[in-house]
Order: sequence, then structure tokens, then C-alpha cells
Amino acid sequence: MAVTIRVNGVAHSVDVAPEMPLLWVLRDELDLTGSKYGCGAALCGACTVHLDGAPVRACVTPVSAVGDAAVTTIEGMADQAVGRRLQAAWQALDVPQCGYCQAGQIMSAAALLARTPHPTDAEIDEAMSGNICRCATYLRIRQVIRHVAEA
Repeated sequence: MAVTIRVNGVAHSVDVAPEMPLLWVLRDELDLTGSKYGCGAALCGACTVHLDGAPVRACVTPVSAVGDAAVTTIEGMADQAVGRRLQAAWQALDVPQCGYCQAGQIMSAAALLARTPHPTDAEIDEAMSGNICRCATYLRIRQVIRHVAEA
């Protein structure tokens, strides 16, 4: 079935089953491989993307659920001011270790800052609680979010 989705500002028509997870459409059909497969059960956050600015787990979101919503991936974050600031601070404050979870972490952080420009530590912890980092860089992630919020 042909489905049209808007990803990072560009409309794409893909011929996929309506129940295909958005993650596989992004990775396999559109070659946007920044969003990662972690658990397949919406538990780790590695696959986080935005639908109309809200963070969702692409591994369990069927492409048919996207509808007319705008999809933003980590590749599209460079087109947004908060995305550029987060990515720059992520590097400057040396957050990544293995890097596998980082795209999902940045997507969740960007959604938080969009709705709460100056979050408290508790708000940061709550917003980021669905993103797992096997390298345990949580304190540096919080530091980056605070840094971007203060800038």
C-alpha cells in the first residue's frame, strides 16, 4: 500500500504495509539510519523521533499512525536551532561514549526544551527517563540540557 509521509520537511511516498513500524520505513525505505533499533518494545528510546514535535518510539509506531503529522528524525535536528545547540553542546561537553543511544537522547531532549525552555532537574529526569544509556552518561546529558536551556 502506498503511504505518503512528511519526514524532515520532505514528502515521501513509500509502498509498505500499513502496520510496518515507522523505524523500518525511515531506515530501510528512506535510508535515514540515525534512529537506532534498540529493543523493539519502546523501552529504551534509541528509536525516538518526533511526530509534530512530540517524541514517539518509532519501533512500535506503525506508519499508518503517522497520518499527516510531520516526522522529524535526528537528521532533521540540524535544521532546528535547538537541535543545532544540543548537538554542539553534546560534542563540546563530551557526552557520547559508545554513541548508540545518542540520537534518541537528543530527540527527547529537544522535545523537552521545546515545551519547557528552562526545565528543572526533576523535569529533565522525568523527560529523559524513557531513554536508556548503557554507558551511563546521564549526568552529562543533564548538564548539556541545562547548558542549552541557559544559553
